[in-house]
Amino acid sequence: MISASVSSLEYKLHWEVPASNASTSFNDWASDKRFQVGDIIRFKYKKDSVMQVTKEGYKQCNSSHPRFFSNTGKTRFMFDHSAPYYFISGTSGHCEKGQKMIVEVISNDRTTTSSAISVTMAGWFCFFCFTLFIVA
Repeated sequence: MISASVSSLEYKLHWEVPASNASTSFNDWASDKRFQVGDIIRFKYKKDSVMQVTKEGYKQCNSSHPRFFSNTGKTRFMFDHSAPYYFISGTSGHCEKGQKMIVEVISNDRTTTSSAISVTMAGWFCFFCFTLFIVA
């Protein structure tokens, strides 16, 4: 049996209103990552806030009932379960200008299929070498 330790990752994000001519969004940034349970996003911002909201709160840019709120300028948010997380700015008008993000968090199994295949292939290779040694 093979066991491996799982470590969390910390992602840094400059949380600010995107430029009107920005070619990427916060969702583009988030979808490029594989967030897992235990991972952390460190939001860095000035004169703003970050809120975790419901899906509806995200769609409507509604900041009246956040699940999480911080306005410290350096917020660390750890994902404690697998689910989509919805973030918006709590500053009036910022969410409507694109300062919002959906993060999909998956289970915390960091083993990849390729590494599992490599271990399996190495096992078969050793078995094959041993068999050739006995036959020869």
